[in-house]
Amino acid sequence: MKYPVTPDGRYFVARGRLWRCTNPDLDPGERAELVRALMTGRRKKRTAMQQKDRTAREAAQDEIERTKRSLGERGPVWWTDGAPDFTGHVVHNTPYANWFVNQQDHPQESDRRVGTETGRITTDE
Repeated sequence: MKYPVTPDGRYFVARGRLWRCTNPDLDPGERAELVRALMTGRRKKRTAMQQKDRTAREAAQDEIERTKRSLGERGPVWWTDGAPDFTGHVVHNTPYANWFVNQQDHPQESDRRVGTETGRITTDE
């Protein structure tokens, strides 16, 4: 599934929230290497969870965190214009709200809202 990406390329929208995209200034080879490392870390975490190995799970989580920071998806933002980081924010509560509402290609995403009582995402039907 391809998620909608904000016009400035900083975020993609999944389940009604903004998530930071990978730093576009990364060398393609470095990016590919980091993505492989991320997938390896996720596999290690899954295996550790299946085996109920807390130490291995925590080590895998640390590996995932380091890799995501290297990709620019966590930690300090990769853009330099001083704009704030909206990672994890509900898209409708950000400056990207109007853009998102007007997205035609992803009605399943734009129809999602965060319930006021639980904070959970619901789909209007």
